[in-house]
Amino acid sequence: MKSMRAGRLTYLVLGVFTLGSLFPLLWTAIAASRNNTRLAQTPPPFWFGGNLWHNLSVAWTDANMGVALFNTLVVAGTVAAGTVLFSTLAGFAFARLRFRGRDGLLMVVVATMMIPPQLSVVPLYMLIADLAWTDRLQAVILPTLVSAFGVFFMRQYLSQALPPELVEAARVDGAGSLRIVWHVVFPAARPAMAVLGMLTFVMAWNDFFWPIVALTQDGSPTVQVALTGLGRGYIPDQSVIMAGALLGTLPLLLVFLVFGRQIVGGIMQGAVKG
Repeated sequence: MKSMRAGRLTYLVLGVFTLGSLFPLLWTAIAASRNNTRLAQTPPPFWFGGNLWHNLSVAWTDANMGVALFNTLVVAGTVAAGTVLFSTLAGFAFARLRFRGRDGLLMVVVATMMIPPQLSVVPLYMLIADLAWTDRLQAVILPTLVSAFGVFFMRQYLSQALPPELVEAARVDGAGSLRIVWHVVFPAARPAMAVLGMLTFVMAWNDFFWPIVALTQDGSPTVQVALTGLGRGYIPDQSVIMAGALLGTLPLLLVFLVFGRQIVGGIMQGAVKG
């Protein structure tokens, strides 16, 4: 079998797309290193200035970024872990367990994905107000601890990656449900769990709509809520706003740099399974 090699045109196209993908991040860093006056000029700056550390310091102090980053890490980490766990369990049940109404329940779960989240804001806020959870992190963690997309994603993956004969063989050997889940389901679902965890973490980190309703800037803000308080005034300081956005983006880049290879390896492992 003849192996395929990438030519110069392939590398050129990939290089162009890579530069295009990195340009917004590069422009954010450039804008964060300038001042408001220079950003308002034409043409805009296309290289770094000398105000980066000053703007980062102002954004860190004004937005209380240390607390916001910690809160967001707690929220995103908890939501990602909960979504992966519960979605894997539910996906296994829908994929390999036989019970009455299974297909109907799956259709109901999938149908909830078509409901706009804005419709649930008022009753959800009334619920957390009755529970006295306003401006507390559990108000943004518990409503998103499991997702219909995650359940459907894991169900589709386990339907292909987990043979029913493997589950039946474990039952014949005397394994209970918890042992089957721990020793059979989780190892088979590991690639999909890594991908779902990464996607959920990024979505929870960038979530703005519900946190801005449930949290305040002076209480327990997440990064996105804290960033809304930057650049206030008659003329917003765009350089400080960009510095805050850069601070809120760097942890995501660090997570991808640390776990990116494992996630890609998990995807490739799942691709060759079968």
